[in-house]
Amino acid sequence: MRAFVTGASGFVAGWLRRHLHECGDSVVTVDERTDIADGEALRALLVEAAPDAVYHLAAFTHVGRSWEQPSEVFRVNALGTLELLQAARACPRPPRVLLVGSAEVYGVVKPDQLPVTEEAPLMPVSPYAASKVAAEYLGVQAHLGYGLPVIRVRAFNHIGPGQHPSFVVPALVRRILEARAGGQASLPVGNLSTRRDFTDVRDVVRAYRLLVEQGEAGEAYNVCSGVDVSIEAVARRLLELAGAELDLVVDPELVRPVDVPVLLGDPSKITAATGWRPRLSLEATLADVLADEQDGGA
Repeated sequence: MRAFVTGASGFVAGWLRRHLHECGDSVVTVDERTDIADGEALRALLVEAAPDAVYHLAAFTHVGRSWEQPSEVFRVNALGTLELLQAARACPRPPRVLLVGSAEVYGVVKPDQLPVTEEAPLMPVSPYAASKVAAEYLGVQAHLGYGLPVIRVRAFNHIGPGQHPSFVVPALVRRILEARAGGQASLPVGNLSTRRDFTDVRDVVRAYRLLVEQGEAGEAYNVCSGVDVSIEAVARRLLELAGAELDLVVDPELVRPVDVPVLLGDPSKITAATGWRPRLSLEATLADVLADEQDGGA
């Protein structure tokens, strides 16, 4: 299979490229200097590549910073997706397009509606989530209006070695190691009560390729573990793995203006369609992230 990957310099794309190569696929990526919202440049690249599949990972991904840069998050996530879909349509043989979205589109889900399925209403509470809803519906329109084979993914929290420290788990790991090295007694943290459904990035990229092969065009799929855990539990387990005895102290600067209390997904649909299930445990992933940071991110 010939694959075209956007956002190729990102955390998930690096693991995806590795997985695709292991599966025997050839991979073409977008030069990181190319603006994803530059339709003309994107169209030229995609038509020349003539891929069988497009994995659209390029995005403004930080939920917290989206409050500060709402215009930029919409330009990258929504306009960038529109231009990508237009470019795919320009190919002589339209490829299957995997639009990588986010579980943040579900917003605040009532406890009696958990775990959330793909049938749940989309209720975004952050600029990031709203931009991902817009991107999803551009994909719906491209499929219904033009017959482009678009598959939508709603990825829940994914973690693993190499993730940027602006995200919660690597941020905790870095602060733990710095506090331990500095002989500090406490660890600054954000909201500890939020609960998230974590999946190892290496399992996530397996899901993406399986969906390109076996997913139904026009459909949306949760990619998740089906198990939620509190950020406090994650922080305490990381402290144990690092051998650090630190008090957790909430820092108001690390608390988002609005935070979704619980994100817990139902993976039944993707399992039924592809047979996919996570293979790596949260414990193993946390240990790998910690080891990677101790090794200097190598």
